[in-house]
Amino acid sequence: MSPNRVFYFDLLRSLAALFVVGIHVLGPFRHQYGEIPFDHWAVAAGLNGISRWAVPVFIMVSGALLVGDSRPFDGRYYMQRRVLKVVVPFLIWSVFYAYLSGWDTTGFDWEHVKTRLSEMPYEATYYHLGFFYYFIPLYALIPIFHWAVRRYEWFTQGYLLLWLFSSVAYLFYWHGLWSYSLWLYSGYLLLGYYLSREAMHVWLWGLLGSIGLVVTVYMVIHLSVDAGEYTVKRWLSYKTLNTVVIAGMVFVMCRRWAASLSPLWQQVIRFTSRYSLGIYILHPLVLWPMHHFVLNLSGHPLWVIPLWIIISYIGALVMSWICARFRLTRWLLP
Repeated sequence: MSPNRVFYFDLLRSLAALFVVGIHVLGPFRHQYGEIPFDHWAVAAGLNGISRWAVPVFIMVSGALLVGDSRPFDGRYYMQRRVLKVVVPFLIWSVFYAYLSGWDTTGFDWEHVKTRLSEMPYEATYYHLGFFYYFIPLYALIPIFHWAVRRYEWFTQGYLLLWLFSSVAYLFYWHGLWSYSLWLYSGYLLLGYYLSREAMHVWLWGLLGSIGLVVTVYMVIHLSVDAGEYTVKRWLSYKTLNTVVIAGMVFVMCRRWAASLSPLWQQVIRFTSRYSLGIYILHPLVLWPMHHFVLNLSGHPLWVIPLWIIISYIGALVMSWICARFRLTRWLLP
């Protein structure tokens, strides 16, 4: 399956990039419990709660495309065009963002940069790069999944059932072998593959996802009010059942209704999808002044957050487009 031929993948990528930007825009608000009006904080916490599906959807699209690829697996092509195409830019951007992290309103701290670089093998140098630390290891599983789903009819559903149990166990702190991050993220690959091929059951996923949204937002606000501070436990984790069903709902609904969008919107979405990973990588450059100069706390989140999402999304999109125009820079944004 080619992303150029399957429009709903473009829609999913564009929306996921938009909501990831939203998560990072509202970040300063959610930690202001008790410092800003409660309704301001609750809006930000609620928006955060309904946005957690964005990162898992990126993984699901990769699973749908790579596990679902009908061509025989080619290891050399896979390493060169899939793995290294992501790993090499990730390393370059990790170094760049380590340098950027040394700057704040008081000046430059070289010791901080050196610390970030020394921790790079096991910790992201900037907040948004953490995604790659659990996404890149998944590339090792894709060839196995690609082989297994074709050899064993029971594999996909059996794996997903065990994985869903694990997502419940992780939510409620029942620890065991199923608690490893690689396992808990791996299911999104097969979920994307499964939902891209099976009957959609839109009403069922809509019901489950809606319940997941309501429960997630309620638990975050309820726990925080009870604790007197911002508290989420694991309700905002990417590895728990509530996030799984929300991500599944978004995937299924985009698959069902993407084709009904007008030709103009389809053209816009195809364009933004082409640069979705670039938007993901570059949007912190636009948000840097917002975070460091506290430009986000001068108004109500209902308008400040959408405004900064639009600014950051468009700014990162333009930068990605410019990078793609030049041979020397286009490889930096896979």
